[in-house]
Amino acid sequence: MNLQAPVRVLIVDDSAVVRQILTEILSRDIGIEVVGSAADPLLAREKIKRLNPDVITLDVEMPRMDGLAFLENLMRLRPTPVVMISSLTERGADTTLQALSLGAVDFVAKPKLDVARGLETYAEEIVGKVKAAAQARVRPLARAAATKVELDPQVAPAAQAAARAGLFRTTDRLIAIGASAGGTEALRVVLEGMPADAPAVVLTQHLPASFSTAFAERLDRHSAMSVREASDGEAVLPGHAYLPPGGRHLRVIRDGARWRCRIDDTDPVNRHKPAVDVLFRSVAANAGPNAVGAILTGMGDDGARGLLEMQQAGAATLVQDEATSVVWGMPGAAFKLGAAQETVPLERVAERLLALSRVSR
Repeated sequence: MNLQAPVRVLIVDDSAVVRQILTEILSRDIGIEVVGSAADPLLAREKIKRLNPDVITLDVEMPRMDGLAFLENLMRLRPTPVVMISSLTERGADTTLQALSLGAVDFVAKPKLDVARGLETYAEEIVGKVKAAAQARVRPLARAAATKVELDPQVAPAAQAAARAGLFRTTDRLIAIGASAGGTEALRVVLEGMPADAPAVVLTQHLPASFSTAFAERLDRHSAMSVREASDGEAVLPGHAYLPPGGRHLRVIRDGARWRCRIDDTDPVNRHKPAVDVLFRSVAANAGPNAVGAILTGMGDDGARGLLEMQQAGAATLVQDEATSVVWGMPGAAFKLGAAQETVPLERVAERLLALSRVSR
């Protein structure tokens, strides 16, 4: 007998077809109750007050009213876990990243064609993300949207301190980071704390293929480092952060005295492509004790075994703590596996990565 109350969900989408399909998909799960739906944010506002849902699914690209403005008001006045239903377009990617910066927990990709069949294909993912969102930590929004303010790298405190100390003149350190739900903002926070001459960083964030370019550009705007999509065979250099291009795995390979990026189109791992485990295992094999590994907020357990392999190869390892994680799935799995030597709040992750990179092992 399931004694846990079902997750109460409100569906907000201007499409009657999408509302119906999402209601059918979510209602099939015994752990979810769809308490209502709304065709626009104005109707949604009244239903939120009356129904008090645990999770809201939101189409942020609705006509008649800006979904982002609605989301911003919601997170300021009544913080509620939100899963976006986003279109797989360039504009949709940018809107989704803005919504994540405003506090949305996660998103589900809405296909451009044959929406009904497409959403059914993602039924398991939709149910999983709604349930995870119900356990997420959402906080009142107390600032303007991050995308509206461009960071001046000259004023980043960690960057100033590291630059003054002249700490990073070596090419023999590598930082590897993995993240999923909540990770787009967590990675922004970490990279904002990195100086322009930090050790090279390799990243894997679970994202649809069409989102990777917009995400790399967003991170690049917010970091003193140069953040880019990796190309196959390019050298891994200090002061640069590398993301896998859309829908591909990123590995690190050794080429004599240096590392290079290897991009491949092999099968998904842990149902993800790119997968954190793929990156971490390559770092363990080719960088060993010269690497530092970190897992940030995310759903599931991708990266936990790879982080353990990094630790066993001599790398320093850490995970984001539960209190500052949106979802403590991936970091929690690594912690339970014994793969993390430290558990660190998000605002201190950059500082610890830099400090651990300076330690000779």
